Amino acid sequence: MQCPCNPEKLYKNCCEKVHLDISKATTAQELMRSRYSAFVLGDIDYLSKSHHSSTRPSKRDDKETAQWIKTVEWVQLDVINHTAGTASDAAGTVYFKAFFMENGSVQIIEENSRFSKEKGHWVYLDAQE
Repeated sequence: MQCPCNPEKLYKNCCEKVHLDISKATTAQELMRSRYSAFVLGDIDYLSKSHHSSTRPSKRDDKETAQWIKTVEWVQLDVINHTAGTASDAAGTVYFKAFFMENGSVQIIEENSRFSKEKGHWVYLDAQE
C-alpha cells in the first residue's frame, strides 16, 4: 500500500513505523505526516495519542471526528514550509494544505500547525494563529 502522506513511498516504510511507535517520528514534519495518514486511515486512537495532553480533544470530539472522517475522501497532502522541528528541537511548526472531497467538492484544510515534544516524542499542539 502506498503511504497516504506521500504516494511515492510505501506505507510500511513511511507512516506505519510511526503509527506503531510514535517515538519513531524524529521531526515535527514526520509527526504531522503521520497524523495526516491517520486521518486518511481513520485511526482515531493514533490521532488522540499524537495530540498534546493539554489540547487533546475529548472522547466525544474523537467520536465526531471518526464520523466525519467516514464522509470524506482524502486526496492529497502538500507540505509548504516548516520551521525548526528537528530531532534536536523542542518545538516546531509545519505549514500544510490537505485536500479532501466532501459532498462532491474539493475542500482544503490549510494550517500552520505547532508541534512540541511531550514525554520525549513529538506531538501536535495546535494551529498557530
